[in-house]
Amino acid sequence: MSRRRTGGMTRRDFVKVAGAGALAAAGLAPRRARAQQKTLRIIQWSHFVPGYDKWFDGVFTKQWGEKHDTQVIVDHISIGEINARAAAEVSAGAGHDLFMFLSPPAAYEDKTIDHSEIYQQVERKHGKPIDLGVKSTYNPKSKRYFAFSDSFVPDPGNYRQDLWEKVGFPKGPSTWADLLKGATAIRGDKAMGNPCGLGLSQELDTNMAVRALLWSFGASEQTADGKPSLDSKATRDAVKFMRDLYKQSETAEVFTWDPSSNNRAILSGKVSYVANAISVTRTAEKDNPDMSRKIQLVPALAGPAKRLASEHVMSCYVIWRFAQNLDGAKQFLVDYIDAFGEAFKASEFYNFPCFTQTVPDLKALVSNDPKASPPDKYVVLANALEWSTNVGYPGYATAAVDEIFNTFVLPTMFAKAARDEMSVDDAVKAADQEVRRIMQKWTR
Repeated sequence: MSRRRTGGMTRRDFVKVAGAGALAAAGLAPRRARAQQKTLRIIQWSHFVPGYDKWFDGVFTKQWGEKHDTQVIVDHISIGEINARAAAEVSAGAGHDLFMFLSPPAAYEDKTIDHSEIYQQVERKHGKPIDLGVKSTYNPKSKRYFAFSDSFVPDPGNYRQDLWEKVGFPKGPSTWADLLKGATAIRGDKAMGNPCGLGLSQELDTNMAVRALLWSFGASEQTADGKPSLDSKATRDAVKFMRDLYKQSETAEVFTWDPSSNNRAILSGKVSYVANAISVTRTAEKDNPDMSRKIQLVPALAGPAKRLASEHVMSCYVIWRFAQNLDGAKQFLVDYIDAFGEAFKASEFYNFPCFTQTVPDLKALVSNDPKASPPDKYVVLANALEWSTNVGYPGYATAAVDEIFNTFVLPTMFAKAARDEMSVDDAVKAADQEVRRIMQKWTR
């Protein structure tokens, strides 16, 4: 078992070394097995909870490799490097056996194996996967699973209780209307002045936050059967709301945020509210106990139509068609789900199971955590499946949705209206046209 932590490689640089000899020098070409030992290469993000990587790399993969006489190599990259590295591996036709995405990679379906066999094996042991996992990895038209999802990450609200109780919300906001009212009051208070922290930039957390807002107002980019549906009154109402929230409670910094900016903003005491995973509170517990006691959690906010949020990230493993160890990659995923109860604990409740039977005591665990203040801080996650859904809701995470997501069509729509670069109506129409263009491209 060996482990490497890499700093990533640009697509241009990767393609430059795409020759067989150069790939070998880069450590990505298959090596001759010593004494018939096999190799399994995995690439995934550097987890926000360091203890998870310690367990995955140093315990699970080590034991799995010894059992299967396989050298398991795990490379870690940052969130921002995932898409570029995937494109580079596909361009070169070589790379890792298992590649982990943090959003549904439907656009790569023709580059991956059909993962149905893996789902079937796991289902026989652990029951059916959650609908969220299926809609994130299955193409109902081709009837293929283009990826395999082991887990999702809930996206609750993280709020500063000490600030919100001063404006009449001791338990934080419950609705989007509460957020606007309370965040505006906190921002306008001379003694506080903390802005709200919902991003409006081209990054992962903004992508999730604006979808939660859109769906909660009854809007969506597509219908359940995959037809474009963005141009609607509900979308305009959601965009107008975000413009009001920005003008009354935020600062221009949100237009340039990266995926970690909202974490840093609330942990430093700067903002009053963010929509984020529990990486925020787990970091505070380790590094700033006083701030940890101030930051509390609420479920996804309710809008005029429903209470709904996107998963914060969706763990989607793919096995490339060009993988060198197909059988090993398949077996690894099956065995990983067998051990998911330990994975859930190692992630400190960050990774929620796509096969719920693997963590039968989930509600009890999140209801009483000795690291949390108070110990039941994470109980709001117990019913996370009731208010979490997939990118592409109410339909599937299609290749078109994948492109819409990764080209930040929705964040751009909200940002242009918030900055008055476009009227609400024009911003919605422009985004709708782009959605239709992308969907038309993928239906050819």
